[in-house]
Amino acid sequence: MIPSIRSTYNHQFTQRQYQDFLSGIAAEAGEAPAFKVAETPVFIPAQLTARIQQACDDIVAVILHPDFKQQTRDAIPHELKVPHENDHPHFMVIDFAVCRDEAGNLTPKLIELQGFPSLYAFQELMARQFRTHFSIPDTLRNFFNGLNASSYFELLKEVIIGPCAPEEVVLLEVKPHEQKTRIDFYYTEHKLGIKAVCITKLIQEGKKLYYELDGKRIQIKRIYNRVIFDDLHRQQELLGKHVHLFQDLEVEWITHPNWFYRISKYMLPFIHSEYAPKSWFLHQLPVIPADLENYVLKPLFSFAGKGVLIDVTQEDLDKIQDPENWILQQKVQYAPAVETPEGPAYCEIRMMYIWPDSSPAPLLVHNLARISKSKMIGVSQGKPQNWTGGSCAFFEQAL
Repeated sequence: MIPSIRSTYNHQFTQRQYQDFLSGIAAEAGEAPAFKVAETPVFIPAQLTARIQQACDDIVAVILHPDFKQQTRDAIPHELKVPHENDHPHFMVIDFAVCRDEAGNLTPKLIELQGFPSLYAFQELMARQFRTHFSIPDTLRNFFNGLNASSYFELLKEVIIGPCAPEEVVLLEVKPHEQKTRIDFYYTEHKLGIKAVCITKLIQEGKKLYYELDGKRIQIKRIYNRVIFDDLHRQQELLGKHVHLFQDLEVEWITHPNWFYRISKYMLPFIHSEYAPKSWFLHQLPVIPADLENYVLKPLFSFAGKGVLIDVTQEDLDKIQDPENWILQQKVQYAPAVETPEGPAYCEIRMMYIWPDSSPAPLLVHNLARISKSKMIGVSQGKPQNWTGGSCAFFEQAL
């Protein structure tokens, strides 16, 4: 998106560089990514950097509002509520599509947001390997708030491990070694010393949780939570016997599971910003738009794009029996803004936040990018194309 840098990158790119880049990631993480990593990062010009940061500020202002918990009281399904919710999420991410405004300038449009950790460890590794194997100008940055690789991991350690010993903290997931994102789990262990543990390996005694490490039973004092609880709910019977996590347990959650629902699609109707498409809860829709083809229909309780209807019809609306669990959102028109040697591509930028207990507001720390040549980014589309996949962005300083 910065034409001179993009042109130079494309011209200098070689397949050997790309393979060395992937090998560098695998060497540090212990295995290769199980998902497609794009051949290129995304280069964000200063004007777009400023707009993305303003969009983020608009959204964070909604979360910081004193009535936010009251506004989102119905966001958490009753059967998925977990006791001991804290005052704020320790992690949150905000996803934007890169679009063009009426004047043709690049602009962000909000897609989704989550009170949940993303690939926080892996994204640092990927960005650093891009810098190692390709020519990325020093004027572009992948961190925010003055962070560098060292201080970034110190912050992660502060928030995830805190005063505990690393062995008293686990990264919790359902079948972590089968997840496509497992490379992030392994690199998190490498950097922070915490183990990825499957929910089926938890041991409960009273209100305390334990796991076994090198033949010893260790009490878990903190859970770095990577479990998507509505997904867990759907898999209950397939998992066999395991600890019921929706009870009163003597453990601290990082991030508490309830925030996955509070900061989610549920928030979209509350966000009024030029960078957020108009959204309504379906049961509160004042009038059905005549141009339904310009809207998308999203289920509140799903992830990874499942259940999203892109080309909405009146028939689709008529079929829905639980309109309170759906959102109608103005369609976002992605711009083919990333020029590649094999044609232009679309992209999304995920802005990644950490919220230490010592901070009055969440801190913007890093980013993730997705590059695609299809309508739905981040949804499995079969064999991936060249110059698409998971990536990161390097930002030109906002003017």
